[in-house]
Amino acid sequence: MASKLRFFTKRFFIYTNFVAVIFLLLSCLAPYLNPQFWWFITFLGLGFPFLLLIVICYLIGWLILLKPKLALISGVAILLSIKSISVFFAFHKPVSFDLTKKPGTLRVVSWNVARFVELKENSNKGSEIRKKMLDQLKKQNADVLCLQEFHTATRRDYYNNIKPIQKELGYPYFYFVYDTDGDSLYYSSIIFSRFPIIDTGLIRYPRPTLPDVLIHADIKMGKDTVRVYTTHLQSVQLGAKDYEKLDQIAGAKDSLVSNSRNILSKLKKGFSYRSIQADIIAEVMADSPHPVLFCADLNDVPNSYTYFTIKGSMQDAFLKKGFGIGRTFSSLSPTLRIDYILADDHFKVHQFDRLIRKLSDHYMIVADLELKK
Repeated sequence: MASKLRFFTKRFFIYTNFVAVIFLLLSCLAPYLNPQFWWFITFLGLGFPFLLLIVICYLIGWLILLKPKLALISGVAILLSIKSISVFFAFHKPVSFDLTKKPGTLRVVSWNVARFVELKENSNKGSEIRKKMLDQLKKQNADVLCLQEFHTATRRDYYNNIKPIQKELGYPYFYFVYDTDGDSLYYSSIIFSRFPIIDTGLIRYPRPTLPDVLIHADIKMGKDTVRVYTTHLQSVQLGAKDYEKLDQIAGAKDSLVSNSRNILSKLKKGFSYRSIQADIIAEVMADSPHPVLFCADLNDVPNSYTYFTIKGSMQDAFLKKGFGIGRTFSSLSPTLRIDYILADDHFKVHQFDRLIRKLSDHYMIVADLELKK
């Protein structure tokens, strides 16, 4: 009886190992298959880190049991997944970020500021989140700020967030294109610069995607001109009820099927819309007459069609100088690196930082770059 149990147990783990490997390899196809047609593969791509962890556990287990031939099942799969692993995890030695800027470098900040959280003027001495966010921006002493989900207003009872960044933080130049968000309330992405902006432009994404835009500013640095892009891509738009359902799923308090149906529908729609936006961005950036920097909240992970399409041959500042997974979204999952600073091959990346302070629901990212001679 004991021998039969060992036999069935061994077969069970072998078969489940093969299933995990198949799903892992399918998830690695997500960057190459358009989500509009291959949405199921895109869902697997989102789960790549967890599938990778499962396969690694199988590998370690077989090695502990002295079964090297069975360990090859996972080992080969991991080798075949190396491209996805290389964009998911940065393998550099952790180093502290030097706030002292070296001559000739350009410091860039990218941050989804979540409308600075506090929209209406108030005397809330308990949190003052907006003031803390502005203070964090000031401390970086960056040359260029790319802020997504930026909010400002001309109404007196709401914060005008452009003026303090211009005057108190020292960014006289900016480019902001917006759709009205209520009465005299404005919301979009924005580029601030300490260097002169000599030209600007925008691309509006096709409806029914959100009213976000792709904007660029041509920034004059001495004799050189750099084109900086920023954007915020289609979000999943999970509401409070969706987060409640996710909590219920995690706690096994209610039906997985009934709770996940609406969430999966929103995920599918988001994947599809972002693929359209990614194709537009890649085409637009390819026509730039100047060296390109791209800072954005892509609302998508590295192992995705969105990321691979936009990145192309560009450098990912985090992968160049960062360490670990590099999570930038503070909710849901520790694997969500969805904010990026990308640079074309005209630049050299010197250092990168991720400020883990829960002010916005995104973490600020910073990079020092140098325009090659």
